[in-house]
Amino acid sequence: MSDLYPAILENHHFMLKVDDIHDLYVEESGSIDGVPVVYLHGGPGTGSSAYQRRFFDPEKYRIILFDQRGAGRSTPHADIRNNTTQDLIADMEKVREALNIKNWVVSGGSWGSTLALAYAQAHPERVSGLIVRGIFLGTKAEINWFYQEGANRFFPEYWEDYLTPIPMAERSDMLTAYHRRLNGDNEIARMGAAKAWSTWEGRTLSLQPSPTMLEQFSDPHTALSVACIESHYFVNNCFMEDNQILNNADILKNIPGYIVHGRYDMICQLQHAYDLHKAWPNADYFVVQAAGHTAMEPGIISALIKAGNDMLRKLA
Repeated sequence: MSDLYPAILENHHFMLKVDDIHDLYVEESGSIDGVPVVYLHGGPGTGSSAYQRRFFDPEKYRIILFDQRGAGRSTPHADIRNNTTQDLIADMEKVREALNIKNWVVSGGSWGSTLALAYAQAHPERVSGLIVRGIFLGTKAEINWFYQEGANRFFPEYWEDYLTPIPMAERSDMLTAYHRRLNGDNEIARMGAAKAWSTWEGRTLSLQPSPTMLEQFSDPHTALSVACIESHYFVNNCFMEDNQILNNADILKNIPGYIVHGRYDMICQLQHAYDLHKAWPNADYFVVQAAGHTAMEPGIISALIKAGNDMLRKLA
């Protein structure tokens, strides 16, 4: 099956207050009596989308989406205060408890895979299964590959646009230079940097150019949260020890899992998905040959839907 499940409406949504600053948008769809599954969006900072409901059989899954701190419909928008990996893990527990769920399947792509794996290592007893895609382990090497040296060689013309807001003297550390502008007082410079940062990501997501993805990522509202929150996380090494996820992979050994990755993913290299597979060998591992990073490529969709259906059989 390469098509998404038919579009469905949410059953309900609500705002969940998680601290003195942040309120999270949370929604449920699918079967109220189904297997609970939470899908974690990427970025960090992109927000959830209605299409993410459609990776799971709505007659068999109780589907939960939420917008992480500062992203999507959560408030305040693009806010990096009290916004760390540990905060997001704690938020997931608050969402789970608010919905009276004992344990759930946890799924996510790109940064969503990082958060899913970190959450599973923090709360393995709450995770009945893992489905992760476009693996990002939150390491310095991965961040450097996309924002400093590596991916630029495959997209030199797009890279030139990414360089534009940063003076030549600061280009040896693009992440710090962007972070400085995204947290500065000059609103024109801030929005220009946000759009350039997010457009670079939107242009490199898919194997073939995707005007839809580019439009989504270059939208000013999305661009600001993506750029501000991503740069905040990445200058802080995702608030994890380097190689933390692989070093603690033994915690995942009893959790059924699926690892899905596009062969030609230029944002998150296949090597890191393979390294995760070696460290967590009981997880099923799928390399989608004609695919890049985005979940919306046909081969990725097919692999995710298969993983969701196979997970139901494992849990049964």
